[in-house]
Amino acid sequence: MTVARVAPSNQPSADRVGAIRRYAQALGFDAVGVTRPDTLASEATRLDAFLDQGRHGDMDWMAAKRDRRRDPRTLWPGVRSIIALAVNYGPAADPRLALARSDRGVLSVYAQGDDYHHVLKKRLKMLGRWIAESFDAEVKVFVDTAPVMEKPIAAKAGLGWQGKHTNLVSRAFGSWLFLGEVFTSLELVADDAHDDHCGACRACLDVCPTQAFPAPYQLDARRCISYLTIEHAGVIPRALRPAIGNRIYGCDDCLAVCPWNKFAVRAHETAFHPRLELAAPLLRELVQLDDTGFRAVFRGSPVKRLGRERFVRNVLIAIGNSGDPTLLRYVKPRLADSSILVRGMAVWAARRLATADEVAALRASHAAGETEALVQDEWQ
Repeated sequence: MTVARVAPSNQPSADRVGAIRRYAQALGFDAVGVTRPDTLASEATRLDAFLDQGRHGDMDWMAAKRDRRRDPRTLWPGVRSIIALAVNYGPAADPRLALARSDRGVLSVYAQGDDYHHVLKKRLKMLGRWIAESFDAEVKVFVDTAPVMEKPIAAKAGLGWQGKHTNLVSRAFGSWLFLGEVFTSLELVADDAHDDHCGACRACLDVCPTQAFPAPYQLDARRCISYLTIEHAGVIPRALRPAIGNRIYGCDDCLAVCPWNKFAVRAHETAFHPRLELAAPLLRELVQLDDTGFRAVFRGSPVKRLGRERFVRNVLIAIGNSGDPTLLRYVKPRLADSSILVRGMAVWAARRLATADEVAALRASHAAGETEALVQDEWQ
């Protein structure tokens, strides 16, 4: 890739933005915009309400760094402009089609390819280094792992708007954008914030299997399948398990149903195309994974950070929802798993698939020696 270096002397701010945009696009970013760090007051109020109502569940890190999240200048006092960037990861087909295949697990579209953190971070560092050298500026780059309100920043920078499901929606790419940011000491001309184009539509609210949206533009993460299957480390509430279906890592329903996806296109970045083994994996194979097998299958995938215990928990819930008694043979070994959490979900899955006589026999074999209240409770 060859991009002409920009001379910083006497260059108007608008010209700098144009040069930065061209370089970012040459690096593979699909959308680029600029905003200022002092534009998030209303979003900070929403964040406060979200946290104060406990809707973040056990994501304690959100509350612990609330002040940095509310105001980018608290995170870095030297920031004068924020460059918001996005890369399209659009799927080739509606991901909801896989929900009908009850013998297979469904991973969120973003998790079927390579870990986007690594792909975007590399590009962001290249862009940040170029900005620092070209304009003698300070920069810091972020992608999802820092206390940054990425979706509000992207909306303020004109990349899209936050829909009623609180996710970013783009008129050009629909729901499928990975986000990253470059904070810089440069004074840059900001882009206009994007208007909201949701109108009267409430498709994303109505499609949610667990009714995780108390109202438009509000999310209760404690009911969200993405939160429950990824962020939540413990037992998933029994009342919510049936609605999870065969979703074993995240949920795309509210994204996939958005009418603006009629403009979406498949990701051009091959790293984000589904791996064959992750597109629609068989539940019977996933539930047999030990720790070594789990790490091997999900090497280089965002799923790896979940860990084998939580992942197999999710797989067992999907098996329990499958209605397929032939899968019981793969559940039985997990009744003696080393993980308490896995054993508990194996009990739940077995009780969903087995006959009354089979349940009684399994309980006689496994419950008597079980000392953990979590597992004993699942037998009740």
